[in-house]
Amino acid sequence: MTDQSLQQTMPMNDSSTNQTCDVFIYKESARIIFPIFYCLILVISVAGNSLVLCITCQKKLKMNSTTIYIINLAISDTLFTLALPGRITYYIRGFDWPFGDFLCRLTAMIFYSNTYASIAFMTCISVDRYLAMLHRQRCQRLRKAKVVRGICILVWVVVLLETSPLLLKNTMEYRSSHRTCMEFSNFDSHWMAFVLLFACIIGFCFPLGLILCCYSRVSCKLSKTAKENPVTNRSGSNGRAKNMILLILLSFVVCFSPYHINIMQFAVRRLYNVPSCEDLKTLKMSLQVTVSMMNFNSCLDPIIYFFAIKTYKQRVMSLFKSYISISASSRSMQENSSSNT
Repeated sequence: MTDQSLQQTMPMNDSSTNQTCDVFIYKESARIIFPIFYCLILVISVAGNSLVLCITCQKKLKMNSTTIYIINLAISDTLFTLALPGRITYYIRGFDWPFGDFLCRLTAMIFYSNTYASIAFMTCISVDRYLAMLHRQRCQRLRKAKVVRGICILVWVVVLLETSPLLLKNTMEYRSSHRTCMEFSNFDSHWMAFVLLFACIIGFCFPLGLILCCYSRVSCKLSKTAKENPVTNRSGSNGRAKNMILLILLSFVVCFSPYHINIMQFAVRRLYNVPSCEDLKTLKMSLQVTVSMMNFNSCLDPIIYFFAIKTYKQRVMSLFKSYISISASSRSMQENSSSNT
């Protein structure tokens, strides 16, 4: 697994000074920016994912392969929001964790479980759409509800096995004036550099390659179909499949790529050179930003649901139209009352 952030202070290999490098240089601004940012994520994620769970769990909705994957993705995002109040409190207190060591470990596990479960289920959705469009008959068995449920269970088991060691690892550290949480202190060793590279390749690069392959093959298929039969190309289902994979790809680029690229470039450089204090300060700041972008993924997932599930799209549009109608009625009543007075 990859680490969410660097340690607050890291020993420097300088025998003459034998000082520590304080990489925590933006505490005051972080106390304002991060709580606001994560509060927005909490509100948007809870609203979007709760709505999709309510809609997809209705008995009237047919449970196909895509719907099952999306339900699991929404569950992952919903579980992630359970950890946000603690992190918001942590940032407001100036990176001081007041809830004890076990909850710090549990928060770390929830954060990383959401990250890699989201990556896995997004990859499954992309592959499922690819199989549905290019190998519908040959791979029909892989898209049956029973098989898909088994795949989802396997994903959860693998992700939990990967993240459960965080429950055994001390993720809270006592500093001079506060207690940090998820500010790991073993990031700069050669062994950790190899582990990080391997984890990023398996957990990010490989899924990204699969999604790119699925999108390119689906795009080629649609282009070929459009040339052969323009009328068939007007079918909405094919367009939705392409848009869904494209949204997943964009989510990877926006949310997951900056963090993993940042980790990989630092790990490669660490294999050849000992990082300077300025390097560590830069990495610390960039990791906090890229981790925030990665967590923003839980707000983008409801947009994928919008294109994936007709019932969800219809319900969202219905709520939006109802809101506009109520707002218009309210304004009309206010205008009438003001004119009467």
